Amino acid sequence: MYKEYFGFEEMPFSIAPDPRYLYMSEQHREALAHLLYGFNSDGGFVLLTGDIGTGKTTVCRCLLGQIPENSAVAFIINPKLTVEELLATICDEFDIRYPAGNTSIKVFIDLINEFLLGTNAKGHKCLLIIDEAQNLSADVLEQLRLLTNLETNQYKLLHIMLIGQPELRDKLAQPELTQLAQRIIARYHLGPLPKKDIFSYVAHRLSIARMRRGAQRELFPSSTVNTLYQYSNGIPRLINIICDRALLGTYVQGRIIVSKTMVKKAAKEVFGEAVHSIEPRRMPVSVVVPFIVIFLFLAGVLGGTYFVYDKKTANKELQNTNATVNNTTATQAETTTQTETTEQPQTNMLAWPIDKPVYLSKDMAFQSLFKQWGIIYEQKGNITACEQAQAKGLHCLNSIGTLSDIKQLNKPSILRLFNENGAEFYAVLISLNNEAAMLAIAEEIKQVAIKDIETRWKGEYTLLWKAPPGYRGYIQPGDEGKIIEWLDKQLSRINAQDPQPRENPLLYDEALVKEVKKFQLAKGLFPDGVVGTKTLIYLNSLVDSGEPRLDKQKHAEANALHREVKQ
Repeated sequence: MYKEYFGFEEMPFSIAPDPRYLYMSEQHREALAHLLYGFNSDGGFVLLTGDIGTGKTTVCRCLLGQIPENSAVAFIINPKLTVEELLATICDEFDIRYPAGNTSIKVFIDLINEFLLGTNAKGHKCLLIIDEAQNLSADVLEQLRLLTNLETNQYKLLHIMLIGQPELRDKLAQPELTQLAQRIIARYHLGPLPKKDIFSYVAHRLSIARMRRGAQRELFPSSTVNTLYQYSNGIPRLINIICDRALLGTYVQGRIIVSKTMVKKAAKEVFGEAVHSIEPRRMPVSVVVPFIVIFLFLAGVLGGTYFVYDKKTANKELQNTNATVNNTTATQAETTTQTETTEQPQTNMLAWPIDKPVYLSKDMAFQSLFKQWGIIYEQKGNITACEQAQAKGLHCLNSIGTLSDIKQLNKPSILRLFNENGAEFYAVLISLNNEAAMLAIAEEIKQVAIKDIETRWKGEYTLLWKAPPGYRGYIQPGDEGKIIEWLDKQLSRINAQDPQPRENPLLYDEALVKEVKKFQLAKGLFPDGVVGTKTLIYLNSLVDSGEPRLDKQKHAEANALHREVKQ
């Protein structure tokens, strides 16, 4: 109803688990990192718990967008099942055919095992996600544990993620489930958003839903944050419901800004009379007055103590303070003189230029990133930037991490940033050292302090990378082809040695797998010997392949370019 009135392309506060709307708070980023670690590990259980409405399911949907497309995924959202029903549901999700009316657990498990082995032989992974897992019975949980017994000599064939409310942790702590609990390789508990994130959360959802050329006004001023936090307790789902109702009320009144009064009214409509139970409690006067009397008494005592302070000691400290001030002033004057004679690198505030529409920032960032690779980016509504890159022989990596991660990957990267009001914009990281970075923001090159980036960035980045000849996806032990020769040569160049003679240079044999694992371990990657996207990028970044690199353009050159652009 209010969508067109406020200029939205879609409803901003829908409670559907759309990963595009996931606000990457520090907690959500860590939760996603735990899930990704579990998926990339040798197998076992991963546990994600959290209160109702904290975003557990949305984080899972985000995970599905980051794992390889050829992965086999089963997603169970109604786990109130018997053991036989669970196994039948897993078969249905993996599209495994079984005899009609079958109730034999052995038949189900044999078919699942056969499917897992066949999928593994193709180099693909199998993932089972169970939402609302607190509803699983002890018998079903034990059967899930038995499913993780399906394995090769190196790793489990099935990765299982249990997503549920806090009582799931209590259930897994029961003595009869000790064996399952011991197989949990990663666990994380997702809590409510802190108050400091509420404004950015709301602004993030508004920016995603707003039309590309729609108004960019601030609908929820910062003055509403305390009220939103008071009634939602930081639970994202409750924030969505209250904001949705508040926007509707604002629309009905013909206003354009959501007031604190409207947020309170919306909360009372959502919660009814129960809303009064979460409003701040006021102390009765009979309790407050004695506290005031005691406070005044203590203040008088401390004040008297201060005024009888030894006068000689005070004078001595005053003389020392004056001497310190004089020395400091002289030092500052000397420092100022040195600064005037030595050019110091200057950093800029991290912000989108006010004379440029912020809805253009993503396209402008891709234009800049493509330019780093010597190719042209075109704005095509039906073709994404990553599809354009693929047509030019490049691939996209969309990931979440830290600046240290990007520094190791050593590739220019698009960062998704947020301004002081929480609205998103995009910039390209083109150079990076320990203290500052060079960013392409709109049509300008700016040097920005690392600490400023960290306060405006939630860890999301996109980079381009070039695959080696013969690349067809993940390189698994036992694979053959020209790409194995390339892999051997890259490792040898990095180790500054000639490739060692091997019986079959085109075979990814045990000796080469061992070298890859050693390399992955040194780079902080999971040492599984599987050569995926990040391993390939690291291998290319450590040799001079002629590709754009963060360390290739020195900061001095970037500063010169910055001054040139400014002029």
